[in-house]
This record gives sequence, structure tokens and C-alpha cells, in this order.
Amino acid sequence: MPATIRDVARASGVHISTVSRTFSAPHLVNPETRSRVLACAENLGYRPNRAARALITGRTHNVGLIVADLANPFFPPLIKAAESQARHRDYHIFVTDTNEDPAVEEELIHALAKQVDGILLCSPRLNNSLIEQLSREVPLVLINRQVAGLPAVVMDVGQGARLAIEHLIGLGHHQIGLLGGPRGSWTNREIRRAVTAAARSADAVLTGIGPNQPTEAGGAAVAEQVRRSGVTAVLAYNDLMAIGLIEELDALGVRVPADISVVGIDDIALSRRIRPRLTTVANPTPAAGRAAVDMLLQRAGDDRRTTAQVTLQTELVIRDSTAPPPATRTAVVLASHVKE
Repeated sequence: MPATIRDVARASGVHISTVSRTFSAPHLVNPETRSRVLACAENLGYRPNRAARALITGRTHNVGLIVADLANPFFPPLIKAAESQARHRDYHIFVTDTNEDPAVEEELIHALAKQVDGILLCSPRLNNSLIEQLSREVPLVLINRQVAGLPAVVMDVGQGARLAIEHLIGLGHHQIGLLGGPRGSWTNREIRRAVTAAARSADAVLTGIGPNQPTEAGGAAVAEQVRRSGVTAVLAYNDLMAIGLIEELDALGVRVPADISVVGIDDIALSRRIRPRLTTVANPTPAAGRAAVDMLLQRAGDDRRTTAQVTLQTELVIRDSTAPPPATRTAVVLASHVKE
């Protein structure tokens, strides 16, 4: 028969209410008493009833995590890191998927609001005013989105996109394509803003292609358009689109990077396994998951008014999918022959 709270109280020589406070409000219990109660609970195999504790404290010790697309390899490392951090803080995480649909996103926030102490909203597609409205219903922390007055953890994808464009320009590319992501994406806007500024400062011509679905199929669908555009290099919204583009360009007889260089964003595991290996912008997704959990528990607990903003740096990882444009390589070869 499972141990009860009465068994723990008897074994540790305290009142039942002290055992209850040890698990629901440990800071109110004398440290020595708290240690004794916890040791007895461990020895007896006692586990507090979360539902009963929630009725007493008003805290469920559950957190919601809403992501745009579970099938996207960008999200699992973030989810795993968030779950680990939550367990360390004695919380559980419910993960849900919107399939890139803002209506589903709103529906899920309403559904989770009464079951969790707060929600991590990752790459949301809702507009700012609606997110602000929903934050009054349940504590929210945003990941890869900034809304005035709300706490957020963002990965500086703008910085990474700028590094990618500077890398391509440094190789000699001046006709560069930008494969846009989905409508309503804050990340997409940040990438476009940074890339436009970087291209303008170097007198490079930027050709926008999109919006597009942030999937392999989305990248493959625009391969013919990329081929006809005359660009010698492409920066894609994410690695999945870049991989789909490379595969379809290959089917069209266009070689990467010999004919067109391709850069992705995210540094998912697949980017290191395809051939050519993908040059990409690495996002610190596990760090974002951990930081967002800590921020949400602060907001759901002692400081519901926190509007903290955490910005995590990104990094350009250069691999095999980028090279000088064909004309530049030809000129280099000819020059070397003349010298000989």
C-alpha cells in the first residue's frame, strides 16, 4: 500500500501540515525539519499528490510549451532542454504543435491556460495584440519573438544572417537570393531586415523569393525559380528549406556549390549529414529552452510583471555548400595560368 502523508508525518515526528508545507512551500519550513521530512518521504517512497497540492497552492507545477511544427528538427533540442530544466525545478511540460496555424495556436493557449502555471510560446504566428491579450489570461514567455512588455528569449538570427551574407559577399557573390519563411514569422522579418542592410552596404543585389513553407518541400518548390533568377548564392530561412533546395537543384542539373552556393539557418543534425555538408547559422536552441523555463517560473511565481529580455548569440558554421561564384573561379584559374 502506498505511503501517505500521515505516514511521513508519523515517521518524521511532525504535524501533517508541516509535511504539506515541505512540499508546497519549502521556504516556510525550518531547514533541519525540511531535510528530515524529505528523508522520511524518500525512505517510505512517498510521492505528494500533485492535484491536491494544486488545490492548496494554486500551482499545478505544469508548464505548456507550444511550438510551430514538431516535425521540424529545430524544435526537439529546445524541447528536450526545456523538459530537463523543468524536471530539475520539479515541473512537468506539456508539448503541443500548431502546425504553423495561428488559429490553432490561440485555441491551444486557451485550452492549456487552466491546466498549467504558464506557457512557453515558441516561434508564434499570432499577431502582437492577440499575444498581449492572451498574456492576461496566463503567464507567457516568448521564444524567438519580441512583443513589447512581455518576457522573451530570442536567438539573434539577424546577427547570424548578417554573418552569412558577409561570408557570401567575401567569396565574391553579388547576386544573392533570400528564401523567405512563412507569413507572420518574427524570425523571417529579422532575417530580411539584417540581410537587406548587409547587402545594401556592400552594393550586392538581393532577390527575395517567398513567403514559403519552412520545410524541405518548401525549398524544393522554388528550385526552378532560383535557377532562373540568376543568383549565384542563396540564404534560406532555415536548414530544411536549404536542404530541399539543394536536392531539387541537383535534380535540375545545378551543382552546389559549383553553380550556386547555399546557406541555411539552424544547424540541425541533418545539415552535417547531407552532401555537400551545409554551411549554416547555428542557433543555441538548448540554451534558449533552459532560459525560457527559468524565466517562466519566475513570471509564474514571485514576479508576474517581469519583462526580461534574453538575447542569445548565433554563429556561422562554414562547411561545403558555399564557394566563390563560377565567374570568379574561372578568373582565378585563368590568372594562375597567366602567371605560370
